Amino acid sequence: MHAQLTVTPARLPELLLTTAVVRPVFLWGAPGIGKSSLVREFAASLGLDCVSLLGTQLAPEDLIGVPQIVDGRSRFCPPEQIARDEPYCLFLDELNAAGPDVQKAFYSLILDRRIGSYELPPGSVVIGAGNRATDQALARPMASALVNRLVHVHLRAAPADWLAWAAGNGIHPWVIEYLTQRPDHLWSPPPKTEEPFSTPRSWHMLSDLLHSAGDPADDETVALLAYATLTPAHAGAFRAYLKVARHAFDLEAILKGDARWPAEPGDRDLLYFLAETFRARLVKDLPADKRHASAAVRQFAFRAKSLLVELAEISLEMAQLVIADDEAGNPRLPSWFLVEAARDLPRLVAARA
Repeated sequence: MHAQLTVTPARLPELLLTTAVVRPVFLWGAPGIGKSSLVREFAASLGLDCVSLLGTQLAPEDLIGVPQIVDGRSRFCPPEQIARDEPYCLFLDELNAAGPDVQKAFYSLILDRRIGSYELPPGSVVIGAGNRATDQALARPMASALVNRLVHVHLRAAPADWLAWAAGNGIHPWVIEYLTQRPDHLWSPPPKTEEPFSTPRSWHMLSDLLHSAGDPADDETVALLAYATLTPAHAGAFRAYLKVARHAFDLEAILKGDARWPAEPGDRDLLYFLAETFRARLVKDLPADKRHASAAVRQFAFRAKSLLVELAEISLEMAQLVIADDEAGNPRLPSWFLVEAARDLPRLVAARA
């Protein structure tokens, strides 16, 4: 399912309040970005019980029930968790991972709000959710008849939303502090190989593990937990960040001139983290057009070029990392800054080329 438009978690409740109360909704999104918890929170906000059915664990009879003979006639009796008297939220999780027969069993429930002779109580809402085939997740093609019975909403991970939630929900301070500096590491695309990858859910898991390990956790324990839950590159950067926090290295201090780039051979992973964070800061603060740069931004750019020179003296590789193109070969930094960097450090840009 191709997403023309996406919504953030903060925007989703308002949208569901408009759509899910009148039509069944299907919520698309990558694994681990919080689809299930958002649906449960939405149901709670309406004062409704949330009944979750997991598509991958259902057979058709789990929905339509089993036949019974009543007054000489057979009728199907839906299961107790579905056949309720009071309105509720029916959450069909991993619907598009269910087999074709199970998906067909949902048709009348989704469109007509009925299974056999049982009808959902007025005021009930029906919400489905599933992963996309492009996410390397279990997903089956959804029949056009089912697609056409649903309002389709595409959810994306939003670091600002997640960090706001995390601050009030006991997420470990190290996780919050790290993702505040590297919000781009909240989520990464699922890999084609079988290995951990970063999502809001996996960062939450890491937080729980850090709480369980106790504070202060030693470096080896942190490394084991991070690599067990996150994208490997993010795990390495998180480990390096903790060295920053523990050894009083701070990018802000370097930018202000109160500290220098770490230059010891054993600080390579620390230097890598700081270089990546430096690049993220440049991407965030430098405008595409120099004419739109304020005096403060121009001063920041001048300081940044000086720091690039100092970084290249310690490690040309790390300096190249700062100005490197993205995975698609497109420049991350504005061209005017790269041109000025070339004047200050020709060998850096020559190596980049």
